[in-house]
Amino acid sequence: MPTFKVTLAYDGTDFVGWQRQAEGVSIQGVLEDALREFDRSDVPVTGAGRTDAGVHALGQVAGFTLARDFASEIVVRALNAKLPETVRVLSAEEAPASFHARFDARSKTYRYRIWNGDVLTPFERRYAWHVPAALDVDAMDAAARLLEGTHDFAAFQAGGSDVATTVRTIGQSTIRHSPSAMIEYDVTANGFLRHMVRAIVGTLVEIGRGRRPPGWMRDVLASRDRSAAGRTSPARGLFLERVEY
Repeated sequence: MPTFKVTLAYDGTDFVGWQRQAEGVSIQGVLEDALREFDRSDVPVTGAGRTDAGVHALGQVAGFTLARDFASEIVVRALNAKLPETVRVLSAEEAPASFHARFDARSKTYRYRIWNGDVLTPFERRYAWHVPAALDVDAMDAAARLLEGTHDFAAFQAGGSDVATTVRTIGQSTIRHSPSAMIEYDVTANGFLRHMVRAIVGTLVEIGRGRRPPGWMRDVLASRDRSAAGRTSPARGLFLERVEY
């Protein structure tokens, strides 16, 4: 009964998120359905991150154990033949039976994309937040770097969450401006709260618009109050970029 670690990419636009739900189509659901047809048994799948509805992935990781023995390359080909075109298994490798995609992860990296031009190209409408007003990228980057280190991120957590602690450690938090109108925010942490990245981005945009100084980020962190931070940015700009083990 081999255990596999697979890396996936998906366009999350038409899904209710990673996790299987009572209604709607999920990434976990289509993957488990494909595995059931392939392995001829129910195969529970665990993901590294429970991405929300509309959130995309470039390097989501999942783990599962099959009832039958297959080579890794066969797993990749067979699953991609059964999955929708918006979900692709990029690679598969055998893992120890104890492997857990979520609890064994050491860090995750997310990228958020903002289109900062007057007109949003139709080819980016599913994959970026359109903010036409000019943004001060240097001020945003200065504020983003204030999040690096170990902090209580309660101010950036969506309501209704049930976690033991809101303390997380961010190793990298940076903003960059590409030659086009695209602004990208990259953040790596040992874990994320629900809507944490999207709340951080909404706060950074407030600073980029000049409504708040970069140092306001410290005040938001200290408040531990979600209402003190900026709005929650749209899901479509967010990508789970990679997971490290």
